Amino acid sequence: MSQPYAEAEDRAGAVPDLPDAASEAHPHPHMHPLDNPARAALLGPHARFAERRGEVLRYPADVSPFTALPEVVDESTWQDVAALFGPGAVVAVAGMRGTPPPDWETVMSGEGVQLVDDGVAAADDPEAVRLGPDDVPEMLELVARAQPGPFLPRTIELGSYLGIRRGGRLVAMAGERLHPPGWTEISAVCTDERYRGQGLATRLVLAVAAGIRERGETPFMHAAAGNTDAIRLYRSLGFRLRRRTQFTGVRVPVAEPVA
Repeated sequence: MSQPYAEAEDRAGAVPDLPDAASEAHPHPHMHPLDNPARAALLGPHARFAERRGEVLRYPADVSPFTALPEVVDESTWQDVAALFGPGAVVAVAGMRGTPPPDWETVMSGEGVQLVDDGVAAADDPEAVRLGPDDVPEMLELVARAQPGPFLPRTIELGSYLGIRRGGRLVAMAGERLHPPGWTEISAVCTDERYRGQGLATRLVLAVAAGIRERGETPFMHAAAGNTDAIRLYRSLGFRLRRRTQFTGVRVPVAEPVA
C-alpha cells in the first residue's frame, strides 16, 4: 500500500480510533464512493480496466492487484472470485466483506488508513516532470528500491505520474491510482533513500493534488496504519483521516487431484 479511519488527536499524534471496514458489511443506500473505492472506480472512470465475473471485479494483473467485492458477499461471490483468478492465485481485497470459505488461506493481513483532502495546499512544482510509458522501467527500479507499495508495468495507465530527477536519474515520484467518481487517489509516493529529507515527496504530493483539483476532483490517499511518519506528513499537508480499513490477501484453494 502507498506510503499506503474518524478524526481525533493532534496532527502529529498516533492514529486515533476511527470507523473501520467492518462497519461496511451491511449495504447502505447512500454509500460513499470511498467506502469501496476500487469497486466505485471499476464501475465508473476505470470501467475500461474491469475484468468481471458476476459481481466481482478486478484490475488486470499487470495494472493493479486490487479486487472489488460487492456490498453483499455470499458463497456465490467466492465461487466467482475463484473463477476469475484461478486455483492457487492470491487475491488482494481492501475492506474485506464477508468471510472466505474455510479452505481459503489468508496469506496477508494489514491495517490501513484512508485520508482525504481537507485543505491541502496543492501547488504545481516547476521541477516535476510528467512520466510516461518510456519511463516505466526506471519507475519500477525506483519502486524496487523505495518500496512504496504495488506499482506494476501498466499501473501508469491509471492516471498521471510526476517525477523529480537528479543528474538525469529519477529519484522521486508520485501519481494517481484508484479513481472513484469525483475522487482520485494519490499513490506510489516514494523517494530514493539517498535523496530523502529534501521534501521531494511533499512537493510531488502537492503537485499531483493540484492536477486532481484542476479537474474538479478531490484527492485522497491510503497508508499502512503502522507507517506513522507518512501519516504524520500527510496530515500536516492538510489530509484528514477518514477511516480505517483492512488489506487482506487470500489464496484460492487448489483442487485435490483426482485419484
